[in-house]
Amino acid sequence: MEYDYREAMKLSNQLCFPLYAAARNVTALYTPWLKPLGLTYTQYIVFLVLWEKDGVSVSQIGERLCLDNGTLSPLLKKMEQAGYIERRRSSADDRVVVITLTEQGRALQEKAKDIPLHVAGCLHLPPEKAQTLYALLYELLGNQNQ
Repeated sequence: MEYDYREAMKLSNQLCFPLYAAARNVTALYTPWLKPLGLTYTQYIVFLVLWEKDGVSVSQIGERLCLDNGTLSPLLKKMEQAGYIERRRSSADDRVVVITLTEQGRALQEKAKDIPLHVAGCLHLPPEKAQTLYALLYELLGNQNQ
């Protein structure tokens, strides 16, 4: 079968479009619960990393979230100005900046604890399909990082 670029160039045949549109839609579901906390979605996922393990380097956060330093640095600066985190140079290597939560940053977890439940309730996706989608997306992410 010969390659038909006209067929390949249809939006309906692009994997990128439903991934992009679904990501935007799912991310937007967080807004009603993040806005009262004064957080953006990107700040929220940084908090998820820090609530899981406090005291990690900027590069570790970037690797975990697939974010570059150009995106992460201004975000972390705002979070520090808001009193949620502290940025300190590592005593072992002064090129490494370590991020730690403040008491205010740790306390925010309690305020945000129900966000995953709220968002899951908005997805209208049976748990088994959600698990399959989760596995496929992480498989795709893993394949891209090889």
